[in-house]
Amino acid sequence: MDEERALYIVRAGEAGAIERVLRDYSDKHRATFKFESTDEDKRKKLCEGIFKVLLKDIPTTCQVSCLEVLRILSRDKKVLVPVTTKENMQILLRLAKLNESDDSLEKVSEFPVIVESLKCLCNIVFNSQMAQQLSLELNLAAKLCNLLRKCKDRKFINDIKCFDLRLLFVLSLLHTDIRSQLRYELQGLPLLTQILESAFSIKWTDEYESAIDRNGPPLSPQETDCAIEALKALFNVTVDSWKVHKEGDSHQFRVMAAVLRHCLLIVGPTEDKTEELHSNAVNLLSNVPVSCLDVLICPLTHEETAPEATTLDELPSDKTAEKETVLKNNTMVYNGMNMEAIHVLLSFMEKRIDKGSSYREGLTPVLSLLTECSRAHRNIRKFLKDQVLPPLRDVTNRPEVGSTVRNKLVRLMTHVDLGVKQIAAEFLFVLCKERVDSLLKYTGYGNAAGLLAARGLLAGGRGDNWYSEDEDTDTEEYKNAKPKPCH
Repeated sequence: MDEERALYIVRAGEAGAIERVLRDYSDKHRATFKFESTDEDKRKKLCEGIFKVLLKDIPTTCQVSCLEVLRILSRDKKVLVPVTTKENMQILLRLAKLNESDDSLEKVSEFPVIVESLKCLCNIVFNSQMAQQLSLELNLAAKLCNLLRKCKDRKFINDIKCFDLRLLFVLSLLHTDIRSQLRYELQGLPLLTQILESAFSIKWTDEYESAIDRNGPPLSPQETDCAIEALKALFNVTVDSWKVHKEGDSHQFRVMAAVLRHCLLIVGPTEDKTEELHSNAVNLLSNVPVSCLDVLICPLTHEETAPEATTLDELPSDKTAEKETVLKNNTMVYNGMNMEAIHVLLSFMEKRIDKGSSYREGLTPVLSLLTECSRAHRNIRKFLKDQVLPPLRDVTNRPEVGSTVRNKLVRLMTHVDLGVKQIAAEFLFVLCKERVDSLLKYTGYGNAAGLLAARGLLAGGRGDNWYSEDEDTDTEEYKNAKPKPCH
């Protein structure tokens, strides 16, 4: 009945009446995602009628009402089949200011039309294979990048950036060809990295170091959403970037990793938004060539080298680690390097373990990232070893019993999910420099048996990778409890 009344007004009414009836329809169906099949034909005709209205010279408010209803109707895949044409797609591109002839974004009154048009395109491209093909034909990715460049440094149009980025993410998710186009032809990597810089208001203090305002306000909801969409789009653009082939690539990935380090050290408007932001940063860091992840740690700044310092030996016993790790002005420091970002990753990993569910999607990316960082960068490995596997003092309880990070990771070594237990065991093995005797000391033989069997190391030895030699960290408690050889 709603569709029939709206269709009648759209076909025969003037702009004011059309706006009123479509606003009523939008208010009533704003939260509708499932539609009655009996009214399918009416919804198709209503879509067609709305596109015809959008061709006319109507007020901006009427355009917005038309687009709001079109966005709602585009949630129904069946409705999109007859209306997804090149002509209709071009109408939306024009309203979204995606045509190359549109040089600027000066009319603030047009912004709601641009945003609603981008929302419609997101739904239509996601739900319609025909729209996906037309996106390639119309070179939609290039148009979206062009629009991004127009609003790159203008914070008051975050909604436009946000839905432009979301549409880029959808396109690059559905088409591998568009990922390649974005990466090489459209220079999507530097462009999207600059969008992140703008969202975070980054001020560079060195080539790969940014200033962190510890007393600054959290990101606004709009800045956070914009950053999350940029991170997701960048993930698709860089998903195949395991190796750096050119020096320019190495520099660009290091810049991006430095931006992601900044991302890890700031917070969003809520705890949930901060976790979502950091989760997407972790996913993207997993695509960065491991050789470029050295920028996650950096030498101390002048302020951080001020005399206030506390060794972790002076902290509560559950935070004890080796003396190389200290707190300076609330900054986690190891061997003269700022380890804040790595500490954030470790805390993020522990939170994901504590959730107790969705380990494969939520935990394995950060565990894999920390494993590769530890394997490639000595200071990161030694810092994580201090935090995760401090010198053993409790030798009476089994390794999996307790609430420390080590206890939690050891429990994961016998998890029912093969992928989860493999990456947990691999992480601990790398922290032990792939030495079997060291791994057994911290995890016990039964917990480590699966990894050792897979590696052919049940009889002892070490893995294939070379690591620098560290001093023996056996405590007196461990030496006294350790089995003595028979003579």
